[in-house]
Amino acid sequence: MSEKEIFKPGNMLYPLPAVMVSCADKSGKDNILTVAWTGTVCSDPPMLYISVRPGRFSHHMIEETGEFVVNLTTEKLARATDFCGVRSGRDVDKWEETRLTRKAAVSLQYAPAIAECPVNIECKVRKILRLGTHDMFLADVTGVQVSSRYMNENGKFELNKTGLLAYSHGEYLGLGKKIGTFGYSVRKKKKK
Repeated sequence: MSEKEIFKPGNMLYPLPAVMVSCADKSGKDNILTVAWTGTVCSDPPMLYISVRPGRFSHHMIEETGEFVVNLTTEKLARATDFCGVRSGRDVDKWEETRLTRKAAVSLQYAPAIAECPVNIECKVRKILRLGTHDMFLADVTGVQVSSRYMNENGKFELNKTGLLAYSHGEYLGLGKKIGTFGYSVRKKKKK
């Protein structure tokens, strides 16, 4: 067993999904924001959250319309994902700069989805929790769009073949090779 260093309390829960969140205000001005502070909250009803700093350009859009889309990113979209996280929509049109394409959401009125992303999770804000440096938007999942490119012959969506991107301690990472499936540690071996 190795020795441990003591750190001050902080967020060391990594890796996280690196996602692009698309949103719009009621006038139609839209934006893309990169978020890693996101996750599943509940499966029934389906809910997730994103945490956004109040000073971010997208914050007021999400607060105003109560809508956003979590767009899963891939290794091929890593550059766009990073760009949307470090440049402000106050200064640049991120859609134009990254050459990403707006796609209509099926369950939302304002927020567009990103066509190039393999999964678009449409969300309506249920509650805003003001927590300190970030506000948490707790949201209901109201629609999901998936790329037909990753549907297999049995109608199963093969998410892990999309090349998903993760964020860990300041770095973007591909997910790497599969090492097991859920429950593999207790599954009985098949007799030959």
